Amino acid sequence: MSTPLVEIRDLHVHFRARGWRKPPLRAVDGVSLHIERGETVGLVGESGSGKSTIGRAMLGLLTPAAGTILLDGRDMSEMSARERACAMQVVFQDPFGSLNPSRTIGKTLAEPLEVTGCVHEEADAVIRDLLTKVSLPADAADRYPHSFSGGQRQRIALARALVPSPQLVICDEALSALDVVTQAGMLALLRQLQQDTGVALLFISHDLAVVSQLSHRAVVLYRGQVMEQGPVRAVHTSPLHPYTQALLAAVPVPDPSEQRARRERRHRLVSTSTANAAAPADGGCPFAPRCPHAGPVCDSSVPRECDCDGRLVACHLFDPESGHLEAPAHEATTAAATRL
Repeated sequence: MSTPLVEIRDLHVHFRARGWRKPPLRAVDGVSLHIERGETVGLVGESGSGKSTIGRAMLGLLTPAAGTILLDGRDMSEMSARERACAMQVVFQDPFGSLNPSRTIGKTLAEPLEVTGCVHEEADAVIRDLLTKVSLPADAADRYPHSFSGGQRQRIALARALVPSPQLVICDEALSALDVVTQAGMLALLRQLQQDTGVALLFISHDLAVVSQLSHRAVVLYRGQVMEQGPVRAVHTSPLHPYTQALLAAVPVPDPSEQRARRERRHRLVSTSTANAAAPADGGCPFAPRCPHAGPVCDSSVPRECDCDGRLVACHLFDPESGHLEAPAHEATTAAATRL
């Protein structure tokens, strides 16, 4: 088998908690995933699940407590900042805060080229070509960020990410600050750019419905751990893990009756909110305090990833050896997911 473009093995990222007696916050707790060349992987979960932390660890902005991040089979901790920047770029959530208001768009986009030694004439041609590819006029290079709308600024940020011809672009909630119409335009642009350049994407979002429109595979996170991963169509249409089902039920729909039914369904799927949920016990499932299917084994044992219909699901419900009273309830749970 070919080597994945990016491979993350048992990644742990911890933050020091306030108060010297408190244990560190395990923002990422043993995550493993991979990204193939030219593939889009959707990293989805609610706020605080560790999505952006994984992206920042890949970019070298955070130092992992343990684990390995490989790029083309090479440990990224051994790469220089310049090598990492040439191979991997990012588009942040805030389209205005990520651009320098005192620099023209042309100067902002030229900076990565200057680092690589590109002469002025070449840089100017590359910049104008990129602006055209992201559906902006060539004269945008002479204007400042304040003269553009939010969607146009995000297109500029995407053009800047593509300047060094990276192998991977991390989109960290890149569409969440945009309206629905602008989101649709950006999704179409990302699909076209990926088709033209072959760049791989790590698409970080809290919205499973948006992830399903762009990604090939989906990885669902909760409190720093992977709950479910597999082909995005299967994860979106028939989620298996109770947490993934709750995420899908939280997606708003325009029909008031269906929205009311989804709200009631979500209340049945989660017993409490994230803010009020107790901290997961050491050695137990992190979703156990909120899960309506939680049993004694969920509080005492970490669920292992089980292969179920081509998906990996970290849930005792799908492990015949877990000892859960409802396991192995594969057919019943799949039917419930289909009805969702």
